[in-house]
Amino acid sequence: MDWKEEIKQMAHAQRDEVIEWRRWMHRHPELSQEEYGTMAFVAERLRDMGLEPRTGIGKTGVMAMLRGTHEPDSYCVALRADYDALPITEATGLDYASENPGVMHACGHDMHTCSLLGAAKILVQLRDRIHGSIMFIFEPSEEKYPGGARMMMDDGLFDEVLPNEIYAFHCLPEMDCGKVGMRKGRYMASTDELYWTIQGRGGHGATPHLSVDPILVASHIVVALQQVVSRNAAPMMPTVLTIGKIEDVGGRTNIIPETVKMQGIIRTFDPQWRLDAHEKIRKISCGMADAMGADCDLFIDYGYPPVINDDECTQQVHDNAVAFLGEENVEWLDLRMTAEDFSFYQQRIPSCYFRIGIHIPGTPFSNLHRPNLIVDERSLELANGLIAYNTLTALEKRIKSKV
Repeated sequence: MDWKEEIKQMAHAQRDEVIEWRRWMHRHPELSQEEYGTMAFVAERLRDMGLEPRTGIGKTGVMAMLRGTHEPDSYCVALRADYDALPITEATGLDYASENPGVMHACGHDMHTCSLLGAAKILVQLRDRIHGSIMFIFEPSEEKYPGGARMMMDDGLFDEVLPNEIYAFHCLPEMDCGKVGMRKGRYMASTDELYWTIQGRGGHGATPHLSVDPILVASHIVVALQQVVSRNAAPMMPTVLTIGKIEDVGGRTNIIPETVKMQGIIRTFDPQWRLDAHEKIRKISCGMADAMGADCDLFIDYGYPPVINDDECTQQVHDNAVAFLGEENVEWLDLRMTAEDFSFYQQRIPSCYFRIGIHIPGTPFSNLHRPNLIVDERSLELANGLIAYNTLTALEKRIKSKV
């Protein structure tokens, strides 16, 4: 059965409602692990559709099952959206800008969530023709370790039903609204957070010979760590090592502090090199500090695995996007060094994580995690229609394969 035109009509008919949902979420952003209002909002929308959501999974997550009329236990496709916001002060000037000072949906998670709610509404209306089941996952805390995916799974998300496939998307401000993209295999990097504490011996700035300057030690460590990428990582192995924060504890113009703290990230794609890089960073950091008379404590917070898309699931999303949008609007994407906790699901379930463009053509570009990010709201209609179409096509394909 070709669902395409019917789903497009349904997505268009509910466009204004989905946009209004998204604007409510944008006005009321909540930080990771604090998404109680968002959880209640999502659950209420799902109940309005006739579903029975479970709330409080992984503290503030939501899950709902749509059991098709035909063979509901035969196959399950899961769909996931994230809904936490960021500690950023909004600067868009929109009339529906954040009303929560210092908090903003600057990563488009409001767009993700409301697009999935829109897809859920379409799919509920087509329940009588659905073979199998659909799991809707609304995930908190994607932006904060240990990640909402792991929190929800640890809290029994898949205890009753383990989906056969799982899909998610992220908005992409580099891509114009109306276009989508995906990549088979390796797509996004693993990420680990690095926390250094460098202990020196403080003192007067005019008598540095009586001190061990932790600022100088930290500076040498930062420079020495550049060899991890430039000389230790294989040229064909994408790797990023970034020091994002350095702070002294108690220094001043004429005071050498006792302690310096640093924070950073290491990102790559290969599991063994990931571990080797950790060890290299530790040896360089501690060895440099020791040589200069200081102590170095390094804590490595082992984070999200790399995003690796299943070839078959990704080809399916590609083919369905071509059918739904036209070949000229579908792109194969390059590797990205950003990271996503969707990768935890991927370790258990075949999946595809793809992209939907949100850039308003002809306007200046603004990146994710920026206070002036604006989403082309026409992308919501495209997203909820494509999500529904891909889901039904995936279920239909499995049924045909059994015939």
